Amino acid sequence: MRNSYFVFGIFTLLLLNSCAYQHVEADLIIHNARIYALDQENHVYQAMAIKDGKILELGPERQILNKYSAARSIDAAQRVIYPGFIDAHCHFLAYARALSEVQLTGTSSWEDVLQKVIDFQKQYPQARFIQGRGWDQNDWPIKDFPTNDQLNALFPDIPVVLRRIDGHALIANDAALRLAGIEGVKPIDGGEIAAVNGKPSGVLIDNAMQAIDAIVPDKAIEEELEIVKRAQENCLAVGLTTIDEAGLSKRDIEIYQRALQDSVLKMRVYAILADNQENYDYFVGKGPQIDDRLTIRAFKWVMDGALGSRGACLIKPYEDLLPRQAYGELLHTREYYINKAFELKKAGFQICTHAIGDSANRVALDVYCQALDGARDLRWRIEHAQVVDPADMKRFSECVVIPSVQPTHAMSDWSWAIERLGRNRIQRAYAYKELMEQLNFIPLGTDFPIEDISPFKTIATAVFRRDSRGLPAEGWQMENALTIEQALRGVTIWAAMANFEEEKKGSLEVGKLADFVIVDTDLSRANEAEVRAAQVLQTYIHGQCVYQRETY
Repeated sequence: MRNSYFVFGIFTLLLLNSCAYQHVEADLIIHNARIYALDQENHVYQAMAIKDGKILELGPERQILNKYSAARSIDAAQRVIYPGFIDAHCHFLAYARALSEVQLTGTSSWEDVLQKVIDFQKQYPQARFIQGRGWDQNDWPIKDFPTNDQLNALFPDIPVVLRRIDGHALIANDAALRLAGIEGVKPIDGGEIAAVNGKPSGVLIDNAMQAIDAIVPDKAIEEELEIVKRAQENCLAVGLTTIDEAGLSKRDIEIYQRALQDSVLKMRVYAILADNQENYDYFVGKGPQIDDRLTIRAFKWVMDGALGSRGACLIKPYEDLLPRQAYGELLHTREYYINKAFELKKAGFQICTHAIGDSANRVALDVYCQALDGARDLRWRIEHAQVVDPADMKRFSECVVIPSVQPTHAMSDWSWAIERLGRNRIQRAYAYKELMEQLNFIPLGTDFPIEDISPFKTIATAVFRRDSRGLPAEGWQMENALTIEQALRGVTIWAAMANFEEEKKGSLEVGKLADFVIVDTDLSRANEAEVRAAQVLQTYIHGQCVYQRETY
């Protein structure tokens, strides 16, 4: 009898233990991983459980496996997991459209540009309007802007429009100029029609480009959706789960809405509307539209042009144009920005202002500080903030203005920016660490297609301050380098904060969206070459795998 009681006791104990380990149903379990949560405590976990697109729990391997069961379970084989990467400033649709245009990034001369246009025309002989993007005269032996004489000879009848890499200048042949109604040289507020011997040279800068923009033919929606698919695959392959798309038209929003409706859109989009009257008329009255997939709650202003095309607005003249006393200029009046600031504040919209030069940054801060009037959490942003006068740096913290920067710009510009700014002013340029210290966070982006889409290149340039050639060898102005943790936060949780989205994404925490990437490299232990060469093995959005590398 005593033996039977003993057996019964053992059976009861086993039964109780099995109840204690009753599994909770999940959709997905990831285990045997190094999961960098990037939360406030910098937790590193071994496993996590996911259900309905959100994180149920993170913890030690046995804890998660004992508590949860799921139809899908992935052994990560000690690979590294990060929150899904967020690009805090890009131009996705421009990137997508450029994939079907002449690719001019990295061209070594104007002759190289012309040859690429010729090759494109041979490949697409049916093209009746040729566009391209990516040239940068600063990379050529002759660094002056080209003229369109050779374009006119090669393409006398077909309009050709080739945009500079920064999107703040273009060169068009006479056929395109005629179509746009540009037949002579005249003053343009906030822009310039470049001229040689009193005749348009084909180069248009900033606001002067609007006449060309008006004649560029729209693609059919179906064609737009196809190029969105292609471009999105490239973004998912580098781990982008959210993009901040800057400067969208009403039609661009319609393309995103159609892509969402047709289940083409997988990435999450934080839409930043362009500064045009159609957008003000249509969107302001509606107010912000907040959704997990497509959020519309910000406007982008363009305060000035770019440093490379000498359109950035400076407090003191350009060092390489001193005889002309050229400063660059604002693209609208101060009064215009003040009036719009109060209008958008009342409607509940965030403002994200492109400001490159120190004068443009000062005016942006002036306008913001006046309109914010002590408001502490409207999260108005200055995009780029490339050159900031020392007297203005503390105003980011005083007025609570977010600097949103793109580290790869610094390494694209470092070799020639000193020519524009001079030795003293260059020390205050691309000051990412100092900007980060104003609010103790800084969102990072790429500005693609101006720069490469890869977050790994963003991280590498932010930390090591060298370009893809490894120059300068000692790093450029290393006092403004970020740490690897800061750079990682810049493309995850800090970017989410810039979008009011830190409660639902940007770090891996219970209740947040299950947007994450599995990577082949532990970036916190990697050298520069390893960071640049890092590969995303899988990308997950809402707990679903949306990209898998073929060799994984």
